[in-house]
Amino acid sequence: MPVESFNASVYLVDRQVEAGRGDHLAVTGPAGSLTYSELAEQVAHVAAGFQAIGVRPEERVMVVGSDRPETLVTILALLRMGAIAVPVSTMCNGVELGELLRDTRARVVVATPEFTGTAREAVSAAPEARALIVAGDAGPGGAGPAAGPDPGVADGFGAATEVGSLAGIEAAGRESGPAQPYDTWFDSPGFWLYTSGTTGTPKGAMHRHGSIARVCETYAHQVLGITPEDRCYSAAKLFFAYGLGNSLFFPLSVGATTILDPARATPAGAVARLEEDRPTLLFAGPAFFAALLNADAPEAAFASVRLATSAGEALPAEIYRWFTTRYGVDIIDGLGTTEALHIFVSNRPGQARPGTSGTVVPGYQVKLVNDKGVPAAAGQPGQMMVCGDSIATGYWCRTATTRQVFEGEWLRTGDTYTCSEDGFYTCLGRTNDMIKAGGIWVSPTEVEARLIQHSSVAECAVVGYRGADGLEQVVACVVPAAGGAAGAGELIEFCREGLAHFKQPREVLTLEGLPKTATGKIQRVVVREIVADRLRKR
Repeated sequence: MPVESFNASVYLVDRQVEAGRGDHLAVTGPAGSLTYSELAEQVAHVAAGFQAIGVRPEERVMVVGSDRPETLVTILALLRMGAIAVPVSTMCNGVELGELLRDTRARVVVATPEFTGTAREAVSAAPEARALIVAGDAGPGGAGPAAGPDPGVADGFGAATEVGSLAGIEAAGRESGPAQPYDTWFDSPGFWLYTSGTTGTPKGAMHRHGSIARVCETYAHQVLGITPEDRCYSAAKLFFAYGLGNSLFFPLSVGATTILDPARATPAGAVARLEEDRPTLLFAGPAFFAALLNADAPEAAFASVRLATSAGEALPAEIYRWFTTRYGVDIIDGLGTTEALHIFVSNRPGQARPGTSGTVVPGYQVKLVNDKGVPAAAGQPGQMMVCGDSIATGYWCRTATTRQVFEGEWLRTGDTYTCSEDGFYTCLGRTNDMIKAGGIWVSPTEVEARLIQHSSVAECAVVGYRGADGLEQVVACVVPAAGGAAGAGELIEFCREGLAHFKQPREVLTLEGLPKTATGKIQRVVVREIVADRLRKR
């Protein structure tokens, strides 16, 4: 039975040129700008260049790149020629990157100049790697390609690792002519995304070409209401699911403009992009919105923003209220996972219910179940499961874990939620983060939502600690706000006034900062280790 062709690169780029938007700006920012016609031309020639050096369809290619046009071109070119792009965290050191590279079995690594040193270290630890390609010119503090043969003109891979440039790859492609799209279809393997590793070793979630269209047609089109006139800026970077959707899939799916910044996301950097590039859609996580508030970002910088979105972890109701009151910009909080590719439960513009993740996004189904798989009643906690066309096919070489997480058409997210009678979902935390104090389950996020209301608290994380008596107790770690002077006793009393007795922290520890992943999620495993170390020494 014939299968209908579908190539995600064609869907995102060629389709816009064919629709007459070739002169429209596709990408802009500090590292350069490209129209859709220019982007389409570069993608086709880079894809041909990869073919010229021997990259094959369905072969993995690791991408270690900052948010710049070259990274965008690389991912799209690999999709076009049927190879599998594997964008990985730029926060990895050489050893960690080497472990991921060995796991992928990739022969080719593409790195932007800032990460060539780390990439070289990783390649040296991966026997199957054969080429390191530097994408982009070296900027301040960057490193250009090392001397040696250029894979852009080499005839295949030699025995030793070759180092060259993406410009050389593109030049080789121009000699051979632009690559035609490989005959992929909806279910063809398209790209991998490694999980953030908050609860263990990162795993490669395998996604299909068609998953890209599905997240665009559901969340981006029906919730964000994205249009060609939108300009998207994401504090979350391209190397993980949230940023990849925000900065690549969503804007290109409608012919809009993406604003890319290679620098690490900071409040000052975000304000610069807001003032200079005038985004209409702002994507970030709760910690970044809190950082913007704490940095006293000017109100005028947000004049162009019509909507902000939050994901990564639950957005505290107080941060929502402070931000929307201060800047007049609505934030719609949502829930997504690497395995689902993007957001599948979300609030809606103008209809946000603070403290909740919203309602189910069109195109998805969600259910809450107890430990025995029985559906949870309204208002009762349950483990979340989701079903939809953007779900990954599984984890690379992790059969046992795949069978635990992917149950037929359903994905077990690892989150515990409640659902109201009218369909709004409220996060209680990761399933394994729930605390059983005095025999009663306590949600860390509920205690955190109370603590963040105190003017002396900038950030907080609540975890369980089992003391010498073997009983689990609630412990809070807080990062003081500027000028904040509240002591542990005052904060415990503050929780007592707003929470049931069994939910209040028994201990409050002060930290200079919370340990976080590259995606901004709190590393509760590390927080628990800090708590255990501190309290055992007492």
